[in-house]
Amino acid sequence: MKTLLAAVLLLALAVPAAAAPLAAYGKLPSIEQATISPSGHAVAVVVTDGEQRTVVVKDLASGAVTLRGLLGDNKIRSVQWAGDRHLVVVASATLNSFDLQDGFREWLFGSTIDLATKKLTPMMRRSQKADMATIFDLPIVRNYKGEPAVFVQGVIFSGGRGHLSLFRIDLATGGDRLVAEGTADTVDWTVDSQGQVLAEETYNPGSGEWALKVHTPGGWRQAAAATAKIDRPVMVGLGRDGASVIYGQRGDDRRWVWREIGADGSPSATAIGTLDSASPIRAALDGRMIGYYALAGNEDRYTFYDAADARAWQDIVAAYGDERVNLESWSTDRRRIVVRVESGTEAPRYAVIDLAQRKAEWLGAQYFELTPDDLAPREPVTFKAADGLSLSGYLTLPRGRPAKNLPLIVFPHGGPASRDTPGFDWWAQAMASRGYAVLQVNFRGSEGLGPRLLEAGFGEWGRKMQTDLSDGVRHLAGQGVVDPRRVCIVGASYGGYAALAGATIDTGVYRCAVSVAGVADLKRQVAWSRSRGGASTGRYWNRFMGADTGEEDVLPRYSPAALAGKADAPILLIHGKDDTVVPLEQSRIMADALRKAGKPVELVVQKGADHWLSRGDTRLEMLTATMAFVEKHNPPN
Repeated sequence: MKTLLAAVLLLALAVPAAAAPLAAYGKLPSIEQATISPSGHAVAVVVTDGEQRTVVVKDLASGAVTLRGLLGDNKIRSVQWAGDRHLVVVASATLNSFDLQDGFREWLFGSTIDLATKKLTPMMRRSQKADMATIFDLPIVRNYKGEPAVFVQGVIFSGGRGHLSLFRIDLATGGDRLVAEGTADTVDWTVDSQGQVLAEETYNPGSGEWALKVHTPGGWRQAAAATAKIDRPVMVGLGRDGASVIYGQRGDDRRWVWREIGADGSPSATAIGTLDSASPIRAALDGRMIGYYALAGNEDRYTFYDAADARAWQDIVAAYGDERVNLESWSTDRRRIVVRVESGTEAPRYAVIDLAQRKAEWLGAQYFELTPDDLAPREPVTFKAADGLSLSGYLTLPRGRPAKNLPLIVFPHGGPASRDTPGFDWWAQAMASRGYAVLQVNFRGSEGLGPRLLEAGFGEWGRKMQTDLSDGVRHLAGQGVVDPRRVCIVGASYGGYAALAGATIDTGVYRCAVSVAGVADLKRQVAWSRSRGGASTGRYWNRFMGADTGEEDVLPRYSPAALAGKADAPILLIHGKDDTVVPLEQSRIMADALRKAGKPVELVVQKGADHWLSRGDTRLEMLTATMAFVEKHNPPN
């Protein structure tokens, strides 16, 4: 630890005077959420100062702040309006799990805030039916008998099993009422636009049997079914008319196809479309799907079913020119809209647009301490892997330095079935601000860029998924942009595994590696995940790792902990004690293996840190330790 602290001091001396401090990048966003009321009269914003979060409600007509409610250091996951008088707030906490002996779970807790009385009321705290005060998934807001109501999913225990059931919250009293009890296989519910239970989704992870049941006037009817031990269909939610339900299923080409089922339980004549990693856009209060969003390559695509909505969005995008505009929230009449705007030269900002008045008002920047001089240019890159597969990603270049023989940080994303996206990345910007080029590769196995790239990653964990990263290094070195002798690798979650594999499997490329919450022992991680998520979870991991049963002759071959003796670069391990996705045990196993092999390693255990770096203090601690380590082993100058 003394070595690490000394490196931090050296880093502070080495940073160019023009660069913003790491805290400006590593702190939590100043604005984390912004959402407009159904009538469009007010906007609610979650403002963060250090670890303290505050929900602020501003009246748009007068400009007056009508609520300033301190939420403390709770991890706020969602803020929704339930009518114009109530807010629904969801927070999460990492707590010991009652049904597990080997770790924690991240639990969701809901509350309502009455804007008239300024009273906060916890949900499910005194429930007469639910056996836990926690909720599952985000609340559903609907009009019920002419008044706003909130529906949440809770658990009822019966026969020693938890049943995911649906409850309606009375906003006036805070009380809850059971409206539908599930079975041991229930995984989700949908409520129609009138506040009536519409559909139940069930899945048995052992057998792979999936079903979608619709509550018709004649009773429950099974409307769709499938057997899928991996890639099960998924209920998307309420459909376009407020009485139908939509589910998604992978087609023959592995792209998602959305299908709509009517209130009578019969499927529509045609599928909605073939979509890849799309998400629905919903109307305020009644929850109808009015369109969908998808990131196609580097382009944001918004599709609306109503021509007026489409024209309104086109006008908004055109007004901001080359800036990237993302929809955050619409009023019921879709005349007032909250958007998030990225210019590439400024930190992302939130704005409220009034279409009737044809004006916009800035709410504020996500990172208000960052100026245009603190942001580095980010551009898309494309190249071919050694086997000819076309790959893409992003390159962030340090500001004020020519793009020639630069030191490089390879920064692989987590998942692995995820992807890097265009736009602001606080972590990449922080690393670039210290003088490094930063390469983010959407390696094979990444999702959202077509089925071919995703399928190319099956069985390639530690193999070609890894060499895709070093092929990117060789591509940039061949162009003279980076110095191949000055490269480090930094990543979190799967990216943390990739960092460890870069030092132990795909050796000879990196001068140092930093793993944040990374996997080190594949067999233990698969077994641990299966114990928590069931058989389907184990099958998912084995698909990428290339082992059907986790047999010893396969997984240790690609486990950095088993290959610690081959490590050819110093390694920094950072892991949160409250990680519920990759247990701290993984980094401790790796640290012990490296020490036994006589290899240089440092381990930083973060108290109170979860898998997602949800706290500002632990996020900054991670960033400071990472840059000190990289600076020590791969100086930028």
